Amino acid sequence: MELLSETPSLSPPMQNSSSPTDNEPDDLKKLLKWQDERQARRLRGEYESAVLHLSELINSSRSTAVNIRAVRVDGAHNTRKSFLGFLINPVLSQEGGDDLEGVLHKTRQISDILQRTDIFTSVEAKVERSRDPLAAPNDLDVIFKTRERGWYHVNTSTLFGDNDANGSLTARLRNVFGGAESLEANMSIGTTTKKSFAALLTAPVSPNLDTRADLTIYGLRKDNKSFASSEEEFRGVKALVRNGTLSTGMNEFAYEAVLRNIGALAPTASISIREAAGLTTKSSLSHTFTFDSRAFATTAAQGVFLKTHTELAGLGGDARFLKTEAAAQVSQPLFSNINASLTWRSGVMWGLGRPTLVSDRFNLGGPTSLRMAEDGEDSLGGDLYWAAGLSFIADLPKKPQWPLKLHSFVNVGRLDAMDKSQSLVDNVKACITRPSVSAGVGLIYRFDPVRVELNVGVPLLASASDSTRKGVQVGMGIDFL
Repeated sequence: MELLSETPSLSPPMQNSSSPTDNEPDDLKKLLKWQDERQARRLRGEYESAVLHLSELINSSRSTAVNIRAVRVDGAHNTRKSFLGFLINPVLSQEGGDDLEGVLHKTRQISDILQRTDIFTSVEAKVERSRDPLAAPNDLDVIFKTRERGWYHVNTSTLFGDNDANGSLTARLRNVFGGAESLEANMSIGTTTKKSFAALLTAPVSPNLDTRADLTIYGLRKDNKSFASSEEEFRGVKALVRNGTLSTGMNEFAYEAVLRNIGALAPTASISIREAAGLTTKSSLSHTFTFDSRAFATTAAQGVFLKTHTELAGLGGDARFLKTEAAAQVSQPLFSNINASLTWRSGVMWGLGRPTLVSDRFNLGGPTSLRMAEDGEDSLGGDLYWAAGLSFIADLPKKPQWPLKLHSFVNVGRLDAMDKSQSLVDNVKACITRPSVSAGVGLIYRFDPVRVELNVGVPLLASASDSTRKGVQVGMGIDFL
């Protein structure tokens, strides 16, 4: 019998005998991707199962009788315990909370209040069985693990106001006395407001943090030579209490005492400005209400804005008047890329036993209000004004995401001095029936919260005392007509 000395050769291709399961791919990269997706599906399934189990557990235990034995806030090293009690005790004293659902609801309330103090960078809540040896079996402790923010902040910035720009240095101290107070000091130099300084102390005065109190000491010097051939300095103190939010309505009640000085007169200053120059004082009470539902105040795509301000001066000092002012704006999209905005402003003041002072009167005109029209040279202001504006803002073709927008406007309005020989109604009628009118088109650049306009316009109607212009006008500010 002859034995074969060679192994029979096998020639490819050979049949693949592997048996992939669960649609397992052959390629290595595809295999790794498949494994990641499979792991993600497994983890997602486990997470959803855990959430469902936790939800079922909480729902089945919502009516379980429990009681909050103690609340601890860990990590609040620089915050007074009395202040934490001031915030937390009103929540604990609310009705309900004798079951698990009530405990969780109060825990969420306390956590929200702690976060809104602006003291902490993080707030984590935990509910556990009470550690007190005298605690009942259904007593719970609520523990908040917190981390406090840094106590100081310094920054430099460039600020823009209504036709004004300045550079500033700001220093802020947070949680100064352990009760969520903040102390802020600011110094700045600019174009219209030459120099200014302010020190602001603010503190919460209600447990829900909706009411706060401010105390401000300030000073500034304004360059009014463009319309009044002079400069004006202010030194004052203001205390106010405010309540609410802009989206629901904010009220402010304030007292202000200020020393004003009109000086640095230009050689061409008129006799009226020279007579108004010098020191005056004002002591006044005021109330301001503000409501704002606009998503973007600079371009007012949609929403409503309303503001009223009433001031009574005469509690000492030289100024004696009653002054009220209102502003409103309604914005609505007309098409997918065009918005319309209608704005109204008006104000009236009445001297109480003496003439009103230049520093307290209204001014109207310029690139942020009645465009293409301004008060005449050496304006003394007015006691009565109104202004309205209709604007259309559109996206650039094929560039809706750009902050640059197309703009067209029509403005009407008038500023008058009160004629004491006539009634208030007659003064208002005379002011309304003789408006200044302007119209134009241009571009808007939205640089939140600042708006910059480059317009080309013409005055259509103007009073003899108005200083008008036609052609190009640049405006920069926050509030536009």
